Amino acid sequence: VGGSVTLTCSVNKPRPVLTVSPSWLSPGASVTLNCQVEHPSAGWSFYWYKAVPDLSEKSSSYELLPDGSGTAQDSYIIHGQTHTAGYVCRAGRGDPEYHTDHSQPKFVWSADVHSAASLTVSPDRVQHFTSDSVSLTCEGNFTEWRVRKFPEDGRLSDCRRMTGSTCNINTSKSDTGVYWCESGSGEFSSAVNITVQNDGNGPILVSPVHPVTEGASVSLSCSLKTQKILSNVFFYHNDKLIQNDPRGELKISAVSKSDEGFYKCQYSGRESAQSWMSVKGEQDQNS
Repeated sequence: VGGSVTLTCSVNKPRPVLTVSPSWLSPGASVTLNCQVEHPSAGWSFYWYKAVPDLSEKSSSYELLPDGSGTAQDSYIIHGQTHTAGYVCRAGRGDPEYHTDHSQPKFVWSADVHSAASLTVSPDRVQHFTSDSVSLTCEGNFTEWRVRKFPEDGRLSDCRRMTGSTCNINTSKSDTGVYWCESGSGEFSSAVNITVQNDGNGPILVSPVHPVTEGASVSLSCSLKTQKILSNVFFYHNDKLIQNDPRGELKISAVSKSDEGFYKCQYSGRESAQSWMSVKGEQDQNS
C-alpha cells in the first residue's frame, strides 16, 4: 500500500502556421503574412518577425517587424518588398500572457538581383537530369556563406556539401526546390528554382535560371541525357503549343513581358517538366 505514484503533466506548446502570399515577388509587391493558431478563438494577439540569418548559430534570429508586437489581426501586410526574406509569427493570450512557439519560417523569394549577395548556377539552367553535378556559387563582398533549400515538401535545409562559397549537388529528385544564399552579415541573395527530371529517359528544357531582360534575346532548347541536339521538338508556352521546330531550339530575338510564363518541351512523345521564365523590365535591371 505504501507505494507512491508520480503524475507528470506536460503541455506541448502549440505552433502556429504562417502562410505568405505571394511567395514569389514582383518588384515592389505587397506581401501578406497570415498566422493561424490550431483552435482559432478570440483573445489571441499576434507577433510578427523577420528572420535574420545567423551563420554562427546555424540558425536565424528573429527581429520584430514595425508595429508587429501584439496585433489583434492574424494578418500583417508588408508594402514594397523587393528582396528575398524570411518571416516568422507567434501568438499570445491571457494575462500574464502565454505564448505559443514560433512558427516555422516562411519565405518570399525575389528572382531579381537587387541584393548585395547573388547566386549563380552552373550549368546555368533550371532543369537538370538525375545524377548531374550542379554547383551553386554565392557571390558578393562577404566571407561566410550558406546555401539554403526550400523543397517541395517545405522542409527548409542547408546545403550539405559547401566548399567555401560553393554548394555542390549530385542531383536526385529530392533536390528539386528553391535555393538562395545567406551571408554571415545577414544578406539574402535572389532565389532560383532547380528542377530535377524524374523520368530518366525524358528530355529537359534548357532555360535560363535568372530573369531575362526585356529586349534581350533568349534561346530555349530541349536536351536528352544522351543527346544534346534534338530535332523535331515541340515547345509549349503556358501549355499552348507554340512551335514545332526542326532545329530543336526556340529563339526569341527580343523578349517582351508577354513571353513570361511556363515553358516545356516534348520530344519523341515524352515531355520535360515545365519551368517558369521570368521577364524583367529594362528599367529594373540596375535597381
